[in-house]
Amino acid sequence: MMPGGRMNPRQLQLMMKRLGMTNEPLRDVEEVIIRLRETEHVLRKPEVSLLTVQGVRTYQVVGESEIRARTAGGPTEPAPSPATAAPPPGPPEEDIRLVMEQSGADRPSALAALEETDGAPAEAILRLLSRRGSGG
Repeated sequence: MMPGGRMNPRQLQLMMKRLGMTNEPLRDVEEVIIRLRETEHVLRKPEVSLLTVQGVRTYQVVGESEIRARTAGGPTEPAPSPATAAPPPGPPEEDIRLVMEQSGADRPSALAALEETDGAPAEAILRLLSRRGSGG
């Protein structure tokens, strides 16, 4: 139960927006495979939603799964190429955009604030907003 009683869907959406949360369904998903060392869970035609909270993306997957053994000749994850092995230096692009949108700062200021806060978007937004509020 939510504090203050039940919320209608519109109120819930407004509250999520104020908290920097988005929830969007992914359309036309054909299959989701979760690979473990010896087995894999295969979900065909699942319902998938993408929840983003302060730049962190979480996937919610709902559906019936088939559990099957992984075979030596079956699909495996390819070895990363040198070009894709390491993530690019600096904060993720989603975090930079989030800080810019929420604080109204330009890109260089958002990057600097993220670096000062060790990549924490919420802290970077607060830092930028407090600077603006204090006139600097």
